[in-house]
Amino acid sequence: MKNLVEHLSQYAAYHRDPRNIVTHFIGIPLIVVAVTVLLSRPGVDLGGVWVSPALLVALVSSGFYLRLDQRLGLLMAVLLGLCLWAGQALAMHSTLLWLGAGLALFVTGWVIQFVGHHYEGRKPAFVDDLMGLVIGPLFVVAELGFLLGMRLELKKAIEDTVGPVAIRQKKAAV
Repeated sequence: MKNLVEHLSQYAAYHRDPRNIVTHFIGIPLIVVAVTVLLSRPGVDLGGVWVSPALLVALVSSGFYLRLDQRLGLLMAVLLGLCLWAGQALAMHSTLLWLGAGLALFVTGWVIQFVGHHYEGRKPAFVDDLMGLVIGPLFVVAELGFLLGMRLELKKAIEDTVGPVAIRQKKAAV
C-alpha cells in the first residue's frame, strides 16, 4: 500500500497550477457533500444513528485516511461526519428536495473541477487512477493546512517529488 506522501504526490502532480488548487477548495467539498447526500438514502434509524450507504462509505474512507495519517485521518473523519449530518438532514425531506440538492451540488462541484483542470491543462487525476477520487478530499485538507503553515514537512516531501506549485507571473505590458 502506498504511504501518505506517495498518494498525495501522485495526486499533486495533476495539481500544480494555483488556480486549479483554488477550484478544488470549492469543487471537492461540494462533490463530497453531494455524494454523501445522494448515498444517505436508503437508510434506517438504529438507536439514533442513521445507517445508510453514506455511513458505510464514510467509515471505510475514514479508516483508509487514518491508516495513512492519524492527524489528517481524524480531521477527515470529523469532516465526513459533518457531511453525514447534512446528508441525513436532506434525506429526511421529499425525494425532490433530496435528489435535487444532491444532483445540483454534484454537477456544480464537477463543473468547478473541470474549470480548474482547464487552467491546469491536464486531465483530473482520477482518470488515470480511481484512487484520485478518495485522495482528492485529503489533498484539499492537506493544502489548506499548508496554507495555514501546518504540516510543512509533508509539503516539502510532496514538493521534493513533484515540484512546487507554479507561481503565475503577470505578463509585462508591451
